[in-house]
Amino acid sequence: MQLLGRLEIKSKERIIKFLNEQDTGRICSIDKDGYPQIIPMNFVYANDVIYMHSHTKGEKIENIKRNSKVGFEVDKSLEFLPSYFTDPADASQADTLYISVVIKGTAVLVSDRNEKTLALNALMKKYQPEGRYENMRPDMSVVDEVAIIKVAPITMRGKYKIGQHWDKKTRLDFAQKILERNTPSAQSTLEIMRIRQTKNGLEIVEDSLW
Repeated sequence: MQLLGRLEIKSKERIIKFLNEQDTGRICSIDKDGYPQIIPMNFVYANDVIYMHSHTKGEKIENIKRNSKVGFEVDKSLEFLPSYFTDPADASQADTLYISVVIKGTAVLVSDRNEKTLALNALMKKYQPEGRYENMRPDMSVVDEVAIIKVAPITMRGKYKIGQHWDKKTRLDFAQKILERNTPSAQSTLEIMRIRQTKNGLEIVEDSLW
């Protein structure tokens, strides 16, 4: 239990920042037969809710009309840690560094044109930050051509494992092994772990992680 507590993201601001840095979230609704249906979606967190745009018809739309209780999940796998990092003879030592957020909430289809416009503009700002588009207005026909799903969180929990459960020596040892393995994500993982390369080797930039 002590370890689980150390893996929890306690800052709501950091959770929101992580959410809006990710491109894809997954909404889980319940279908007519009682099975969970999970769909990857573009999304934006704005005004303390999740907004997604969708076709006006489809199974998830019908699911939400029938049962507003949904789940929503976003995750980022940072680095796989091979078992030989810890013990070459014990495959169970393999692990993964990651960040994830899991939300339980209620979903509705937004009907107010002003709110739909707000959501669509927030989505555009997130996914096309360079601009080069005209902001949408409530009187535009496109507002009627898409559905906007709004998820109001009831619970929102974040977890992360980026080395905060290790002592300083272990963090640096694993960072060196990650660097030597030389995966495409190695450098960005070290940045997230608050570790940098210097002429004297690796050093911890910031002792306090999230």
